[in-house]
Amino acid sequence: MIGRRALLGGVALAVLGAGAARSMGVEDEIDSYGFIGKVRCHPGKRAALAAVLNSDAGAMPGCILYLIAEDLKEADVLWITEIWESKSAHDQSLELPGVKAANAKGRPLIKAFEMAVETRPVLQQSQNGA
Repeated sequence: MIGRRALLGGVALAVLGAGAARSMGVEDEIDSYGFIGKVRCHPGKRAALAAVLNSDAGAMPGCILYLIAEDLKEADVLWITEIWESKSAHDQSLELPGVKAANAKGRPLIKAFEMAVETRPVLQQSQNGA
């Protein structure tokens, strides 16, 4: 099983690998799905929710990036950013036992989902070539 922390550790390699594959003409188009969500936690529960979301939910096939970030201006807000190989990989992940358990444990800590946006990630190399 690969935990979310291990997955995040490999994100840089995955992104650089995708860019290199494209530049070599191996892959012209990456079929990907993205999700960005703003979650308002109950007062004082942000760290607890972040811990739940960063816990080892097990392998999530098709997940390229799963990032939890604290909002710098709003003390009770977390941003969730996800990149998946496809929409179906994302949808299938919601049925995994580890993901269901993490969602059940985290749900009482959430006051509201204030925003949810679906995206199509476009990967590119940074300006400095990294």
